[in-house]
Amino acid sequence: MTNKDYLDDNHPCLIRKGSRRLKQLTVNEYIRKKYGGKLYKIAINAGFTCPNRDGTLGSGGCIFCSGLGSGDFAESASLSVTEQIEAGKKRVAAKLSGDFKGYIAYFQAFTNTYAPVERLRKVFTEAVRHPDIRIISIATRPDCLDEEVLKLLEEINNIKPVWVELGLQTIHEKTAKYIRRGYPLEVYDRAVKELRLRGLEVITHVILGLPFESREEMLETVKHVGMSGATGIKLQLLHVLKNTDLADEYAKGVFRCLTFEEYILLVKDALDLLPEDIIIHRMTGDGDKKLLIAPEWSGDKKKVLNMLNRVLKG
Repeated sequence: MTNKDYLDDNHPCLIRKGSRRLKQLTVNEYIRKKYGGKLYKIAINAGFTCPNRDGTLGSGGCIFCSGLGSGDFAESASLSVTEQIEAGKKRVAAKLSGDFKGYIAYFQAFTNTYAPVERLRKVFTEAVRHPDIRIISIATRPDCLDEEVLKLLEEINNIKPVWVELGLQTIHEKTAKYIRRGYPLEVYDRAVKELRLRGLEVITHVILGLPFESREEMLETVKHVGMSGATGIKLQLLHVLKNTDLADEYAKGVFRCLTFEEYILLVKDALDLLPEDIIIHRMTGDGDKKLLIAPEWSGDKKKVLNMLNRVLKG
């Protein structure tokens, strides 16, 4: 990344020092307020697959999805849930601070409600019974939440809090078709409603910078999430990763990635559209540096977050 990629101190999107522009709580602020300190997330690979990979809807996954089903930072699926939690604890041990209060078990890789309910019960119960786990976070698809699964999630939520993370990415059907999402928008809306009726927290994933979407269309997606009933949102920059169909499209010059400045300003405007009571779980994202093709500037996450903090907090 070159210096010109950064916003300078006179850029109009920078605000007066000392003010706090962000009206929502970040997930770290929310957790500290509710649990009195820091919770560390441990990514778990429970060995599930996805209807976009097993032939039910398709075999290649979503166009941007890596071979690990977005679980590039999860532990090995060859380990039990308990073994993965213990391995994750060792991984973050050096980071533990004085206000450490426990862990979040994050079922991250592939679609984590896409299995027979008894198998789901086994892995989720193993996580929820671990004494150091405070929250269970489950990444899944809105079209993989039948009545039996919803009842199970409600049951687990009565033991320890459950966050359900839904991969929406966009509300625009033309983009959804291009990225091979595999379900219509009303499925997402219905899933949020059903989960909230059962008292579950819902975190929606949105990708900013999807091919062919205008800035206005991206903001329309964010606005829809804010009105959908979701309790949290993850804003994710589009990453082009090696060995994905998206990488092939990028190599052909079919689309371009957002610039650093475009992304910073887009996040700023996106947050303005969201209600005050929604929790901001992410404002950027990690792409495995060994796999990352573009945008190259996103590889320096610390600098990206520092700039976002400057823009949003002064």
